[in-house]
Amino acid sequence: MSAMADLRIFSYLPNPRIWKATIAARLCGVEVEVVGAKPAELKDWLWDFNARPLTQVEPGALPKPRAGRVGFKGGTLAKTHAFLAAHPFATVPAAFSPDGNVGIFESNSIMRAVARLGAGRQKLYGNDPYEASRIDSFLDASLVFARDSQIYLLGLRDADFPTHIHARAAEAFAVYAAGIDQALQPDRAFLVGETLSLADICFVAELCLFLNERHHRATLAKRGLKPILSEQWREDFPRASEHFNRLLAHPAFAPDVEPYLQKLYARAA
Repeated sequence: MSAMADLRIFSYLPNPRIWKATIAARLCGVEVEVVGAKPAELKDWLWDFNARPLTQVEPGALPKPRAGRVGFKGGTLAKTHAFLAAHPFATVPAAFSPDGNVGIFESNSIMRAVARLGAGRQKLYGNDPYEASRIDSFLDASLVFARDSQIYLLGLRDADFPTHIHARAAEAFAVYAAGIDQALQPDRAFLVGETLSLADICFVAELCLFLNERHHRATLAKRGLKPILSEQWREDFPRASEHFNRLLAHPAFAPDVEPYLQKLYARAA
């Protein structure tokens, strides 16, 4: 870890969910170090506080291979005992305290850690317990959507994916987007309070991840299905859409979001 880093994150890259932490870090002056590689390459990495390619690990120091789960099913992964002690669910993104002893898992919690570390510089987690709890409400609601969106996006890798996961993801998105749209009525600039908060950051990150659906339009068309994030969503949830577009250009968001979306739209085209 670099000398000044307050938090290290190990993850597959790119991963819009770790933007929750990197965007928050820019806003509140926290040093975050991100380490990782493309999803297909992580099977050839040592999962550890000092995560690195297996080619950089002495053969005798390699841990016993463990079966991969979720996006790594069917393969094996090299996870150290220290990694598993810090991360009992053994997933990425995986964040660590500077000494590597404390593991923080789940992207919303990693984002909260950054906000707490930088609370003296900018209050991204609300000005009082009520605002903080309202922010938590949005973050908890995002988890419901995130669960179905992850199942859907992983399922789209298979041309014969079960069509019911499309319907479930569509419903989850509609519920989430409707809540965001309602919260911004009649003309609110932010989801909670009068300033940017973790709720806004999480919304943008989750929606950017969901845009990966664009890569699978041919698969959807083959099954007679339409993308959930078609242009219609902007008409159905205009405040949410406007909020999303406005935040994309924010100086704290743009370094992560702009290059990612440029590549995504180019590939989808």
